[in-house]
Amino acid sequence: MNSGLEDVIAAETVLSDVDGANGRLVIRGISLDELVTTSSYEEMVGLLFDGFLTVSHDLPRALGDARVEVFGHAATADAELVALSPVDGLRALMARLGDGEDIGTALRLVAAPAVFTPALLRLRLGLEPIAPDFSLGHAQDTLRMLTGTIPTKEQASALNRYLVTVVDHGLNASTFAARVVASTQAGLTSSVLAGLSALKGPLHGGAPGPVLDMLDGVGTLQDAPAWLDDALARGERLMGFGHRVYRVRDPRADALKGAVRMLSASGAIEPGRLALAEAVEQAALDLLKRKKPDRPLETNVEFYTALLLEALGFPRDAFTCVFAMGRVSGWIAHAREQALGGRLIRPKSVYVGPVPKVAA
Repeated sequence: MNSGLEDVIAAETVLSDVDGANGRLVIRGISLDELVTTSSYEEMVGLLFDGFLTVSHDLPRALGDARVEVFGHAATADAELVALSPVDGLRALMARLGDGEDIGTALRLVAAPAVFTPALLRLRLGLEPIAPDFSLGHAQDTLRMLTGTIPTKEQASALNRYLVTVVDHGLNASTFAARVVASTQAGLTSSVLAGLSALKGPLHGGAPGPVLDMLDGVGTLQDAPAWLDDALARGERLMGFGHRVYRVRDPRADALKGAVRMLSASGAIEPGRLALAEAVEQAALDLLKRKKPDRPLETNVEFYTALLLEALGFPRDAFTCVFAMGRVSGWIAHAREQALGGRLIRPKSVYVGPVPKVAA
């Protein structure tokens, strides 16, 4: 038995290939390095859905229309729902979307996190949600609904790069959860809600926020080595380092580091904040190589995600919601792939409990 299904192949997929040994991510035959510099999130949705759903020839407009359509559900958020954590509030609102297997259902599910997350965050502050603008790009409109102003080119580009970077990543926990539900023919909304529920766990999508807590704790460049050494001595995990699959540096980390540097150059991140992060990153990598030489602990996607989302104005407890904005189209594509060509997922277990006594 392989605990945690380690190295167990549970599906064949045309969607993404995670090469942990060489630090490479390929999505439908295209490397992440190329995708983050050439593709919009709308283009990624079309790429992933191709062959599984009938996609409109004008996907950006269709997705914009879907944002407008789901916005009405934001008005139904009462005080009790708004008081939930952002990810729980998002899940509750998305549960109000009807189940189905068609492109309309899929686009509403893609639109929902981008619309509901800004709405919930504004309601929490006592502000009115801002209606979507179907004419804007997905990343641009998300930031406009959050802040009430049109984002800069650099801000919209940074969020777009993040959404593209996290759109799909093999058979991770949330994607596998979505495929399990899809294998029962339950529908896309049910599959996406399963993925979102798995994503909220701190061992999967809930880790970027604590990266900022670590940076705040370090405080200054000079204090980084000693602070990190003390944290390891206390048995604490250094947030933003190490990955279940990658044995080398996570390629998504460099994709997002480039976006963070772009934001810093535009003035959206204080130079001191980026300098502190880079100093902590280098000090942590040096320390981990010395203290844990037998374990491959390199920078992962969470480290620069934290700086990027902080700079764009998202609070730390909403980072998982933004992760879901990107990953939702991957969940949908995997759900359709599973429903169209896979069997009901039903693994076996090994019983290790007490056995009944046999009468003499």
